[in-house]
Formats: sequence, C-alpha cells, structure tokens
Amino acid sequence: MAASSNMGMPRIGPARELKRVVEAYWDGRRTAADVLAEARTRRSASWRAQAERGITFIPSNDFSLYDHVLDTCCLLGTLPARFGDLDERVGLDTYTALARGTRHAGRPVAPLEMTKWFDTNYHYLIPELGPDTQPRLGWDKPVAEFREAEALQITTRPVLLGPVSFLLLAKPTVPGFSTLELLPTVTPVYQEVLNQLSAAGADWVQLDEPCLVTDLSATARDAFEAAYATLAGAPDIRLLVATYFGGLGENAALATGLGVDGLHVDLVRDPGQLPGLLEHVRPGTVLSAGVVDGRNVWRSDLRRTLGLLREAHEQLGDRLWIAPSCSLQHVPYDINQETGLDPVLRSRLAFAYQKLDEVAILARALSGGPDAVAETVADALAESDALRTRHQKTRSDAVRRRTASMTKRDSTRRSPYQTRAQAQRRALPLPPLPTTTIGSFPQTTEIRRARRDRASGATTEAGYRDFCRGEIARSIRLQQDVGLDVLVHGEPERNDMVQYFAERLDGFACTRHGWVQSYGTRYVRPPILHADVSRPAPITTEWLGYAQSCTSSPVKGMLTGPVTILQWSFARDDQPREDTCRQIALAVRDEVTDLEAAGIAIIQVDEPALREGLPLRRADRPRYLAWATECFRLATAAVADTTQIHTHMCYAEFADILDAIVALDADVISVEAARSAMDVLGHLTAAGYPAAVGPGVFDVHSPNVPATADLTALIRRAADALGRDRIWVNPDCGLKTRRAEEVVPALANMVAATRAVRTELHRARRARRA
Repeated sequence: MAASSNMGMPRIGPARELKRVVEAYWDGRRTAADVLAEARTRRSASWRAQAERGITFIPSNDFSLYDHVLDTCCLLGTLPARFGDLDERVGLDTYTALARGTRHAGRPVAPLEMTKWFDTNYHYLIPELGPDTQPRLGWDKPVAEFREAEALQITTRPVLLGPVSFLLLAKPTVPGFSTLELLPTVTPVYQEVLNQLSAAGADWVQLDEPCLVTDLSATARDAFEAAYATLAGAPDIRLLVATYFGGLGENAALATGLGVDGLHVDLVRDPGQLPGLLEHVRPGTVLSAGVVDGRNVWRSDLRRTLGLLREAHEQLGDRLWIAPSCSLQHVPYDINQETGLDPVLRSRLAFAYQKLDEVAILARALSGGPDAVAETVADALAESDALRTRHQKTRSDAVRRRTASMTKRDSTRRSPYQTRAQAQRRALPLPPLPTTTIGSFPQTTEIRRARRDRASGATTEAGYRDFCRGEIARSIRLQQDVGLDVLVHGEPERNDMVQYFAERLDGFACTRHGWVQSYGTRYVRPPILHADVSRPAPITTEWLGYAQSCTSSPVKGMLTGPVTILQWSFARDDQPREDTCRQIALAVRDEVTDLEAAGIAIIQVDEPALREGLPLRRADRPRYLAWATECFRLATAAVADTTQIHTHMCYAEFADILDAIVALDADVISVEAARSAMDVLGHLTAAGYPAAVGPGVFDVHSPNVPATADLTALIRRAADALGRDRIWVNPDCGLKTRRAEEVVPALANMVAATRAVRTELHRARRARRA
C-alpha cells in the first residue's frame, strides 16, 4: 500500500480570517485571546480538510501566525540581544516585536531582517546568531499543536525546520563567525523537542532541510552528518527529512546516508533524480515522493505521474509515500471558489484542496493494482480531458513574430550611463540627494471601499475614476507639503503591483479568492499566466499624465518589471520561462514608451523578484541572469537619453546578483537597506556599480517612525560611501501597508534629515574651496 502524505498547508484561512484578526489585534481592536482562538480554528479546519480527503500523514506545527522561521527562533530561544529585556516566555507581544519592531525607552528597536525563502515570493525573518547565542527551549508550540490535533482525534506528524538549514539560513552577528558553530548547542534543544513529542505520542516528526538541494560547503556537509548522527538515534520516534525546491544532485548520497527513517524529495523540480535514489535508499527507509506540484496551480498529469512512480512502488511497496513537492502554503485553498473563471481554464487548475485529492488518488491507484489504476485515473481525468480539447488558443502568431524579431540592439540603451547622466542632469535640475518614495501610498479604507463599490456596481466607472483622481491630487499635495523632490501618484487605482497589470494584459486570468502569503499578514493573489502575453491598450498613461498636470515637480511613472510579473504569477508550464518573460517585456516596453511620449521623464520599472528567480544551484545561474537582465533592458531600452530609468529591489541577498544589477543598465536603483544598516552599499561599491543608488533609509514594514537623527546618520553614511551625486533618498519599499499617521511624519523626518546632510556637504565643499 502506498501512503498519502502532506508537507504543509496554507495558514491564512480561505477568506483571510487570520489576517483580519491579527491586524485588528495590532490596531487594538481585538485581544490576544481572539488571535489565539482564530489560530486554533484555522488549524482545526486544516487538519479536518486533510483527514476528509484521505491523507494518511497530516502535518502539524506547519501553522504560523507570521513566519515559521521566526517560530523556530522562538522555539530555540535565539532572540537577538536587543530584545533581551522582553519576556523569556514568548508571548504574542514579544512575537510581534520580533516581526515588526517595537520601542524601548523611547527609541525604536528594529525587527529581524527579512528576505526571500529560497526562490519563492514568501519572505522569512532572518535569525541573528553569534558566539554569545545560547540556544534553549523557549516555546512549547510543536507539542501543544500536536496535542491540539490529538484532541480532535487526528494524529499528526509535527514539522520542524531542520537544525542545519536553520543555521545556514541565519545571519552571523559578528564578522568571521559561522552560524554552524552553534550546532553542538542547537542539536540538544532539538533532542529535547523530539523527546517531548515522543512522550506526547508522536510517531513521526518531519525535519525540513531544504538546504540539501543547494550547493553545500564541506563544513555544511559535515554539519548534516554530525546533526543526524545524534538526532537519528532518538528512541521511540521516527524522522522524515524533507527536501524541496530542487533535486539533491551530488547531495543524494549525503541525504540517503543520514540514517533517518524517511526522506522526502521534490520530483516535480527534478523527476530525473528518482532512479538514482532508488538505487541508494536504505532498506527500511521510506521514500516520500513529491509528485504533485506545491508551487503552481496546474492539474497533475496523473497518467504520467503514475508511470514515473510504478517502478518505485514495485521496489518499495508501503515504504513509498505520495506527497506534494513541498508545503501547499504557496498555493490558494480551493479552485471551487473561483466561479468567475472561465470554466475550461478552471478545469485545468488545482489549488491546495484539489492537490490533496490528487495525492490521495495517486496513492489509491498505486495500491489497488492495474485495474484500480485504470479506473481511478479514468474517473479523475474524464472531465478535464474533454475540456482540454476545447481549450482556447494559447498561442498568438503576432506575439511570437514580434518576439522573434527582437535583436540585441533592441535591448541596448542609445548611450552609455555617463552620457545619459549628464543629459538627465540638464533635463532634470534636481538638488543633491534628491528625495522620493518607491511608489505606493497607503491603501486607505476609503480606497478599498471605492474599489469594492466599483466591482459591485454601486459606483459607476466615471465615479470611480473621479475618486482616483481626487486621491492622486491629494497624494501630490501631501508630497509637496512634506517637501519631496520627485513625486509619485500614489497608485490609488492599483490593487497589487502585479495583479493590476495582469488584469490589463492578454494572456492572464485573475482570481477573486486565490490568496497566498507573501509575508506576515501581507497576502497576494498571483495571476494565472496561461497564454501568450500582449498589451491591448495603454495602462498607466492616463493616471500619470493627470498626476503630472497637478504639479510642476517631476512625477515618476511606476511600472512592474517583466521578471517580477513572471515570478509573481502562476506561470504556464508548456514553454520555457524565458520565452514567456520576453513576451511580458515587450508589453512593458510599450507602456514605457507611451509614458515617455506623455511627458513622464522618470520611469521606475520595479524588479524586486530578480534575485528571487535565481536558481538555487550556482551552475544554473548564469543562463537565468542573462535572459532576466536582457528582458529588463528590452522593456526599458527604447527611451531617449534624457528619460531616467529607475528600478527597485527589496528583501533579497543582493550580493548574489551584483553583476546582474550592473547589467540592468538602469540610471537609478533603489534598494532595501534600512534593516541591514546600509550593508548593500559596500557590495555595490565592490561590484563597481556605476550608476545612482537610492538605499532605503527607513523600514516600511515596521510601524516605528524613524527619528531624524537616525535618518541623518544613514544618509550621511550613504553619501560618504558613494558620493552625494550618486545617492537618492527614499524608504525601503512602497508605503501601501502603512497608515497616513505613520507615513507623513516618517517622510517629514526623511526630508529634514536630507536637508541637514545637504547643508553639511555644502559647508564641507565651501571649506575645501577656501
């Protein structure tokens, strides 16, 4: 018998219930008890949904109020020293402070830094570890949630982030320190947790070690062997080491030799690794086959998948588990909620609940013999096969001809950066250290209500457009009052930086309930990219043209870049991603040239997902970066020298893509830098980045209003590192998630700090001349 298994579930609730109660708690409208009660409801619903679908091995401790890596920090008691005066027992206030920052003695305390979880759009909070870190068991969450499920008569498999991946994903607090040095003190805490889970009645525990699919140093390989030499000997409990997001490659022998009772592998990303694993898997070891895609929304090809698994099942029998490739937290809950989608397209899609059904179907089919296989697969595919034959055309000859006609010249600016910079200084007389924002302004209750009223028909299209114009004019006045140099229109008409464009491009479909977690309580609805992409009409020129008519200051046009649109969509899987990205790039190119023709002299094309799309293996990166940077240049290269092209990136390990950042050939790049105290500047300098930089000077994901003195120090540091002629001053990211009462004073302090540094630089220059 092949067993069915799941790796993790969405946490947010089908109607975003968790977001609403947590944010209401932050605002003081709900209590901590309300948050914990909603969390229990979400966990209970998740466990029951899996049990009802026949899943044999159901995870627990996969739920998180904010982030599972933050949960692991709390479990291991590895809180940064600056939070040392908080309660040792982790409560909701401590947890929130770690995630969002707090205040102590009248001063802001910065939260943990945030970055992308491997090559996904999920952001995790980075552990901060140093030689003075003393791990200790600081939380009972895994045991408490296991017992919570037991009370519902559902036996679960607790999930923990594995010790080696936890340490590899952490940030050292002092130069020269390796976080792996803490392994001898971290491992005993894991042993203690395993002992507690065993005493509570857990039979299996899942230890996620996704770093096993990355390039590992000899030290990291030794760490895996050392950790599991200890943990694999735990009595009365069995361990499943879970890998995902890629193939094991040269780490296969390491993974199969850890001595654990089971190994989960991603056979969606790397189906070719299965034959080698079958040769090396040890007698008695379970192989969990991740064959249902946990990262995308297309239905599985069950016939092909059964063919892949047949030999494995013959060899392993009940030691073969059928599972998604990774946690289902990366997909929405239920395709049946999307009644507005084209029914033919909907028939091709599977969200989390449907993926659980596919896992169960595959397990039953493998367990029932050839006749059951044929019957089960026929029943599962009959409807979708019939609908696929009637599916709308996914290819556009016009789009493909245009894409094929592009040459290297089409992705090359007319002049080198230094020539462009001189032309732009003449065309855009800005002060030293020009101030601006990244684009979005707070999405107020009134804006969201107007959008809902338009969708429901309570407001006419004309009425909605008048409302948006009023919001744009208000944003322009606010920025002028604060004293910003380059303004933005505030984006009141946009629901999301990718979805807004996807709704207006051919080749995309958008959902109403397809929410997935990006970070904390920030959820997005990734569009479904199912056909060739083109732009039927201009998208932003009306709004930006109106904004520019409201002021004599320059207004920056805001667009989302082709790589980010691709990465933050559920992309088609029937052609190479680079081909799809070039199609998107041409659509963005049309929008860029239309904005330029409308008189917009500064155009920002955001690419926060450029680093996110980087392959996990170094050998695969050059090809990706070549086509990704080419697509950005294809989108932006058609403008005149006097048109200034900006781009923006945030919450990523920029050191991994410095050459690619240079290759974008943008005139200005704004980057997240506040939480890392401007560390990125050293990386850019080392890479010889030639253009202007806007290092973020305050964290938009914290409610803390930065002090003018702190901002002055950061701006001074940036100007000293790169020179005043190359520095712009801006927040880390867009301001849509913040409230006006936080944004206005933060921007006012930013402007005051910039003016103070300008004065210092002016005096220093006069002194040198004297």
